[in-house]
Amino acid sequence: MIQKRRIYIAVLGFALLSFSSCKKFLEEKIYSQLAPDNFLNTEDGIKALLNDAYARAANMNTNNSIYVIAPQEWTTDILYQSGDNVERDARNFINFSWDPTIDFIGNNWDAPYQAIRDANLLLNNIGTVPISDPAKASYTAEFRFLRAISYYKLYFFFGPVPLRTETTKELQLKRATDDEMKAFIESELSAVAAALPDPGGKLAYGRAHRAAALGFLCKFYLNTKQWQKCADIADQIISGFDYALFNDYQQLFSVANERNKEYIWVRPALASSDRATANSWMNTAFPDNFSEAPSLGVKFLSTYVNWPNEFRIYDAFYNSFEPGDKRRSLLVTYYINTSGQTISLLGSDNIRSFKYLPDPNAMGASHGNDIPEIRYADILLARAEALNELNGPAQAALGLINQVRTRAGLKNLLLTDYPTKESLRDHILAERGWEFFSEGQRRMDLIRMDKFISGARQRGKTNAQPFHVYFPIPQVVMDSDPLLIQNEGY
Repeated sequence: MIQKRRIYIAVLGFALLSFSSCKKFLEEKIYSQLAPDNFLNTEDGIKALLNDAYARAANMNTNNSIYVIAPQEWTTDILYQSGDNVERDARNFINFSWDPTIDFIGNNWDAPYQAIRDANLLLNNIGTVPISDPAKASYTAEFRFLRAISYYKLYFFFGPVPLRTETTKELQLKRATDDEMKAFIESELSAVAAALPDPGGKLAYGRAHRAAALGFLCKFYLNTKQWQKCADIADQIISGFDYALFNDYQQLFSVANERNKEYIWVRPALASSDRATANSWMNTAFPDNFSEAPSLGVKFLSTYVNWPNEFRIYDAFYNSFEPGDKRRSLLVTYYINTSGQTISLLGSDNIRSFKYLPDPNAMGASHGNDIPEIRYADILLARAEALNELNGPAQAALGLINQVRTRAGLKNLLLTDYPTKESLRDHILAERGWEFFSEGQRRMDLIRMDKFISGARQRGKTNAQPFHVYFPIPQVVMDSDPLLIQNEGY
């Protein structure tokens, strides 16, 4: 917690030097306070810039679930939202009627490009900074990692985007081709994986490391259907590092257990008066007049906040779990309200995800639960999926899935139950839903397995069209760069 607080102090300090406008996302004009000569002349200046890049790339400064997780799940078969003024934008995602003007889309463009700006500033000027060559190499790898994962996030949200790798390039850039985009992400993650330190040891919590780079590379190969590469990188992570499944799924996401051997890369959160650096999931999960969830032993504290915009889980998703699945225990189906009445949430698509159990030290809307982006369970299931796509059902793939199922209290899968590649693929999709709900993975899982649009239409979302696999480039960005071509359909 001390280390996280130091990072946030540095981030907030450097944020005062950041661009004041979020409307010119691609503009790299160097204002006087951001001129490299003003701060890239000492190691302290580099550290300040690095902390700001972490804030942007890891979404530490937009950590609340509304802006980051919600668009990845409102569009799926797991989650929807209603209540408060957020409902207007949420309904657009739920009904596949979003457009380039929605704030939630702009927020997912802004932060990654700000991280890219920070990285380019350092990478283009590191040669003149008076520090040792080993220090330069270390900072270079770290900034390249943050730039690479920023482009990774942009690519899977918007498709190919302008590929800016220098501060001296033209202010207006056309979009990279799909091949250029994929080649850059792959080559950068591969390069930094060889240059970054191993996780653990003296490495500060939340800093880039080799396993994180390999984890993003594994996920990149998974979502671009490069099956052999995905299987190989996953195996490298499984055999090459000391990661393991946390023994208690229900407690895995609590503040008390956030530094565990299952988390490979997280979005760090801190309960503070600055909600931007916090996890605000629970404020959208508490039902109306919530007092207690007896099934989890959770009681509402006076320091908590209960928002009117509420995230609700579909009954169909809850009912899809196998009997006895421990993961379902974090989906609350009834509660006691402030009048002492027991209120049922099942039967009206009103179930609540308490995955990020309330932080006892929460400050209003700010909880300190770190949000995982890559977990060891994800790597196990990624390799299982890749092996199935390569060779069809085999014991090697089922053994990986069964590790995850054993933790969930479920029986092992048997080969006789999965005669075809398609049958096991469908099960892996279901297994990933049960394992990763409320973590922002469902949209990409559905897209990868070609169930995103067809599934939406089956749920009655008649607006869903093939072009909706990408979100539109924000309108303010389109207005600022005549070289950009909008995504199809928008």
